[in-house]
Amino acid sequence: MKELARSLRKNQTNAEQVIWQQIRNRQLLGYKFRRQQVIGPFIVDFVCLEPKLVIEIDGGQHADQKQYDQDRSHYLQQLGYRVLRFWNHEVLQDTPAVMEAIHLTVLELRESVKAEETPSPLERGNTPNLIALAYESKEPLI
Repeated sequence: MKELARSLRKNQTNAEQVIWQQIRNRQLLGYKFRRQQVIGPFIVDFVCLEPKLVIEIDGGQHADQKQYDQDRSHYLQQLGYRVLRFWNHEVLQDTPAVMEAIHLTVLELRESVKAEETPSPLERGNTPNLIALAYESKEPLI
């Protein structure tokens, strides 16, 4: 499987080359992407391990393998990855729109990771100030 991934890295499609030039070397918000990465029984086109994002660039052959792609996406989602899919022609004809979609998804995933990592005041061991709460709500708490 690793040999196949290595071969795929050496023989990228034009659309994959376009995306790779935009996301390599931490160009997208400082996140590291890998290309043709093995995840379980699959090789994904691009992956960012943190936040968990997979980007697939699909050629014409994917029109005939919809169920396989759905199963593959489901497997990756079960591992916690968000999967974005784009057709080759979308990447080649409207690269800015594709990159904007990727950028917005990374921002969304980054925010959801921050929200999960930020403990509430009660989780931090702080108890709410009942007097302040009563004043803010202007209703008695008892």
